[in-house]
Amino acid sequence: MDTLFLRDFRLQIIIGVYEWERRAPQTIQLDIEIGLPHSRASLSDNVADTINYAEIAERIRDYATQREFNLVEALAEQIAQLVIREFGTPWIKVCVTKLGVVRGIRQLGVCVERGQKI
Repeated sequence: MDTLFLRDFRLQIIIGVYEWERRAPQTIQLDIEIGLPHSRASLSDNVADTINYAEIAERIRDYATQREFNLVEALAEQIAQLVIREFGTPWIKVCVTKLGVVRGIRQLGVCVERGQKI
């Protein structure tokens, strides 16, 4: 399976359980791997034969910045389901990282994998 990836994709969103986390947007980092349903693009060199990463990034940015989330798990799941549903990927891995939220921990987060690698 060919895999498209977006790494260190950063967004400013409202996320967290505690009141102090919800007062202002926080920077989160997304690392996403997207299984491509076929490998035609490697032969054709045509963007129409692949999943357009610019469209995915724009759609995720629009979706995540227009909502508020309590948990990184919920954000990861919703992004995974969005990409599966709207872009037809058979497999996806979404990692959501909160940066510098807890003293002494530079990064914390979660990864979810959905679908099947073919």
